Amino acid sequence: MKVFLIHKIKIILLVSSMLFSLQQCYSQEDNFWSRVRIGGNIGIGFTNDTFNGILAPSAIYDFNNQFSMGFGLNFGYTDSRNFTATNYGASLITLYNPFPSLQLSAEFEQMGVSRSFEIEGQDINDDYWYPALFIGAGYRIGFVSVGLRYDVLYDDNKSIYASAYAPFVRVFF
Repeated sequence: MKVFLIHKIKIILLVSSMLFSLQQCYSQEDNFWSRVRIGGNIGIGFTNDTFNGILAPSAIYDFNNQFSMGFGLNFGYTDSRNFTATNYGASLITLYNPFPSLQLSAEFEQMGVSRSFEIEGQDINDDYWYPALFIGAGYRIGFVSVGLRYDVLYDDNKSIYASAYAPFVRVFF
């Protein structure tokens, strides 16, 4: 538990120092907060006996019109007839727009997963950390991007996603 806490503190300090150091890279006339954009993802899904929900706020800093970098928080919950899962974590995201309508992305996501199965009357609980590294491309119009991303670290047994490929709708205001 102490190692986990120290690891989280190191990540928070690294991200905070990166963001605060960016403010000094520009002249006094340029306001740091005018380059920060807030966005994220909210999702909800229902099927026959299943509920899925996700909440993933994020923030990015625009270095210029082509390059942005930031971080996000993630929380998800799934409840099914014989399966329950909760996942939580954080991600670092980099966005590159070689021209206005194309957005390329790289995103590292670290998720804590707590899931339980009921199989043949037996409860099986599983708690672990799962890393994902997404490489993606999308079509961008204004502050909305729609596209597809691929998890290069995908593990069929541990991933919270059904496939290494995942469509996305990304919004930053």
